[in-house]
Amino acid sequence: MNRIDVINEIAIKAKETDALLVANIGIPCKELHHVCDVPTNFYMLGSMGLASSIGLGLALARSERNVIAIDGDGSVLMNMGSLATIASRSPKNYLLVIVDNGAYGSTGNQPTVTSMGTNLAEVARGAGNKDVFEADSSKGLREIMKEVNSGMIIVRVEPNNADVPVIKMCPEEIMARFMANI
Repeated sequence: MNRIDVINEIAIKAKETDALLVANIGIPCKELHHVCDVPTNFYMLGSMGLASSIGLGLALARSERNVIAIDGDGSVLMNMGSLATIASRSPKNYLLVIVDNGAYGSTGNQPTVTSMGTNLAEVARGAGNKDVFEADSSKGLREIMKEVNSGMIIVRVEPNNADVPVIKMCPEEIMARFMANI
């Protein structure tokens, strides 16, 4: 399974649940934009490690809306404190999907420590998160997402990037469009 397959499944879930969607740095943003560009998507073009925190902030500020954040293993490793903060708040309207490709996909696929044995599901549970799910196939992810609207899903994928076009909006345009639609 590739990351863009996961992103497509998440986009379907976001549409079905009218969720705000925050996408991780770089190429995952471009992949989401290619799969499903809507004004309620927030593309984190250059802030590695912050999608999970921004998603949590949105979920707390807009408790009447579902929020889904797409983050990567490299980004979560940079901001592991977010896992504890998410556990301490546990909003029922927030779903964090961590796409674990074992690599820093946006910078050349250098290996992360998840390719060397670090298990982010165990780390998330150790940080106090109760609802942590794992998937390694499209079918498994679909089954989890049918039942789950909050918590964390760690999805293992192959370390590759889809060949998708660049997002033609600048960060200010992305932010203005998103804010106008939430």
